[in-house]
This record gives sequence, structure tokens and C-alpha cells, in this order.
Amino acid sequence: MEYHITLPSKPRVVSEEGMQGVYEIDSLYPGYGHTLGNSLRRIILSSLPGAAVTRVKIEGVPHEFATIDGMRETVMEMLLNMKRVHFVLHGDEPQTISLSAKGPGAVAAKDFTLPSQVEIMNPGQHLADLSGKAAFELEATIERGLGYVPREVLTKDKVDIGTIALDATFTPIRRVNYEVENMRVGDRTDFNRLRIFIETNGTIAPRQSLEQAIETMIHQLRAVIGFQESAPAEEKTGETEEGAVEAAKVKIADLGLAPRIASALEGAGIKSAAGLARKSADALMELEGIGEKAVEEISEALAGYGLTLKGAGE
Repeated sequence: MEYHITLPSKPRVVSEEGMQGVYEIDSLYPGYGHTLGNSLRRIILSSLPGAAVTRVKIEGVPHEFATIDGMRETVMEMLLNMKRVHFVLHGDEPQTISLSAKGPGAVAAKDFTLPSQVEIMNPGQHLADLSGKAAFELEATIERGLGYVPREVLTKDKVDIGTIALDATFTPIRRVNYEVENMRVGDRTDFNRLRIFIETNGTIAPRQSLEQAIETMIHQLRAVIGFQESAPAEEKTGETEEGAVEAAKVKIADLGLAPRIASALEGAGIKSAAGLARKSADALMELEGIGEKAVEEISEALAGYGLTLKGAGE
């Protein structure tokens, strides 16, 4: 009897409306619906990058428990409103945005002055109501990150007096759930159909979030294929040029880099570790989407194959 493994289908769009999407994957081997569904759900919630406010400095306001004359909200309430603003940050470097407001009237996210690297997806988000005499100026730092990070972790270094550190929810996902039902494949009726429901905050499309989660899972699994070879100490210290040549043949997709970084490199025509090693850190940072943090990740990945960026260590 010949054993045949049926491969699942590619994701199919059931519905997409605004920030919500429903997708199905058919013909999953019995039990794989929950295996894949739970894994994708956890990756979507924890591993998709986003941007958030991490620090705020308001002129004349020493801490978040203060009040501003003529503003209906307390400073704490205004900061909570700021955390509801959905930012898109192009690049890895933190950016500073500013706001100068005078009453009377309402202040909204659209009133921020933004650098070219920052976008706001919900400009109508309310921040505060000011009376005729009220006025304030503030600066806020926007950073890129993953998941939820408490301010104690974000502020490892000392914070300047008058700067208010905030907890940051970087994830662009509002909600994700899945369900599994049986379906017929050939003579069997116990194969799985996986249906995934995704809702984002508008900074990323639901379909894109599913694609990135699948790519992240593939990169992680590809990195653990095979076993590490245990070699005697004297052999490890004498790596041959032949070994370096073999390492240089590694494709960008096999370096275990974040999907965003791998896509930026491949989009720039860099297809292999050898081609990457011929680039300097400065040259890489000229590419769209590559910053200092991305260069650090690239350097670490190359080091695992005995390679370095051009000019590194000289």
C-alpha cells in the first residue's frame, strides 16, 4: 500500500471588510487544523511589528499625575488617548513627533506635526478638550517593537526629568481567532479545514498579517532543520576556506532573518550570504527598511556562518 501525504491548500479569502478578514486553509491532515491554527494565532499576536508612543515630554508638566489649566482631561487621560493613536513607522529608528495646542477647541491626532517616516491611520482620535486660556506643547517618541512592553523594560536607561515613560502596545492586531471543521478528502472525512478571523488596527491589512505570520513560521522552522555537528575543538579552530565558500552559498531566505529584513534585501537584489557579505553596514542602511537594529541582526546571522559585513572588524 503506497503512503501518500496530502498537502493543504493555500489560504483562501472568505471575506475582507475594512480592518477585518476571514481566511480558510483546506485539506489539512487530521489534527493539523488545531496545530497550525494555534501556532499562527500565537505568531500573529506576538510577532508582528508595530509602532507606539513610548515617551512623552510636556512643557511645564513634571509627571503623568499633573493637570493642565483649562484642559478638561487630566494628563493621564490625555496620555491614554495618545496610546489609542495608530502609528505607522517607516524604518527602524525612533522618531519624534510634536504637538502645539491652544484653546478653545478639541485637540486630535491630526494636530501632530510628523516627520516623513511617521503616519497616523486614525487622525480623528480625540486627545483633549481645551478652554479659551488653555495651551500646551509636547514632544513624543515613536518606536517600533513587538507585542506589549512595560515601561520598566523600555526605560533601561535613566529617563530625563520631565519625560514621561509609557507602557507600549506595539502589536497591530486587535483580535484573532480560529475554528476547525472536518472536510472530505478522497475517501476520508476527517481532514481539517482551518478558518482564521483577523482584525487589525488599520496599520496593516488582515491578509498581510496572515502572510507575515506564515513567513515567520517558515523562517523559524527552516532554521532548526537538521542537527548541529559536534566537532573536536582542534577542528573548530581551523576552519577551512572551503567551509567559508560553502557558507557563502547560503540564500538570504535561509539566514533566519526577520521576514521584513529578508524582503528588503531580496528587493535590493541581494540573493545570497556571499552577496550580503560584500556590503558594508553603511551601504545596507541606505536601503529602505534597513536601520541599525536590522544591521545588527544581519551581522549576527552572518557570524553564524563565519562571515562578516564588508569593513567589519577592520
